[in-house]
Amino acid sequence: MTYLIDSVVRQTTILIAALATASGNRASLARVANQVFLDLVGELKQQGVGNKVIADMFGLALRTYHNKVARLSESVTFSGKSLWEAVLGHVRDKGPLTRGEVLHRFRRDDGMVVRGVLKDLVDSGLLLRSGSGDGTRYEPAREDDDDAGGRDPEAALASMVLVAINEHGPIDRDGLLQHLPVGEPVLERVLRKLADDGRLTVEEIDGELHYRCEHYVIGFNDPDGWEAAVFDHYQAMVTAICDKLRRGRAQAVPAESVGGSTYTFDVWPGHPLQDEVLQFLSALRSRARDLRERVDEYNESHAAPGDGTLHITTYVGQGVRTDNGSAEDD
Repeated sequence: MTYLIDSVVRQTTILIAALATASGNRASLARVANQVFLDLVGELKQQGVGNKVIADMFGLALRTYHNKVARLSESVTFSGKSLWEAVLGHVRDKGPLTRGEVLHRFRRDDGMVVRGVLKDLVDSGLLLRSGSGDGTRYEPAREDDDDAGGRDPEAALASMVLVAINEHGPIDRDGLLQHLPVGEPVLERVLRKLADDGRLTVEEIDGELHYRCEHYVIGFNDPDGWEAAVFDHYQAMVTAICDKLRRGRAQAVPAESVGGSTYTFDVWPGHPLQDEVLQFLSALRSRARDLRERVDEYNESHAAPGDGTLHITTYVGQGVRTDNGSAEDD
């Protein structure tokens, strides 16, 4: 199991590195390790694992583990934000600030934890430090642009929000925040715009606003859709794998409805099946698109019977590389 986890982590870091440098970008990764730690702790707790066991799994002393969780958990001063995010945002908005000024602003939070956060932010390169003692001054380091070419980052986020709502809706704001690690003000702004545009519907369930997106298709030439497509594909793959593991299935069986298969074809110029193999993904897309349209057409005139509806997600992908390992352009 350890080898499998290490291999999955390795492949995930490869994907993150590719995303962080796509299109000439140099996206900030300073928060990634902290976010992964906090999210992983949350998922382990949901599966019934206690703090002592989690600390052991991370190889941390229990006190060290609790201190780290405290630094990354929600700030008492700024509700809805982790203490780490809140301190960083405050220094970016008001800095340069002395350590004393930061401690005073976050006096409702544990002072030792706030000092630890400041050290983390300096070590991560997000804050610059000068001086000593409570007179130590902190100021934000220069922020690199996450998106090159003048793209609107909220347009890409809007597509990701629609993907999440389409997959998990009807869903409330807090539920969306579990799938999309974004600040509440930004999410609220995007949701309001999508509702105004008619791309999602809003309904009240048990006194809470829920969002629904029955149909969302990412177009082939959508300039803001590639990030949502990656998110959708990766989410579908992870969901299918986790679903199979929860069912206790460690082997594939014929005709099963949950799982995945990988096929590799070795062809070369002049191979009689080269064109058929290369067109395989296109053919699958065409069949899936036709099937989805027929299902949607039927559903428009036939109401679902209730809770027995099956939400079936299929994901397909294809990569082509030469013998030297390089990717081949289309």
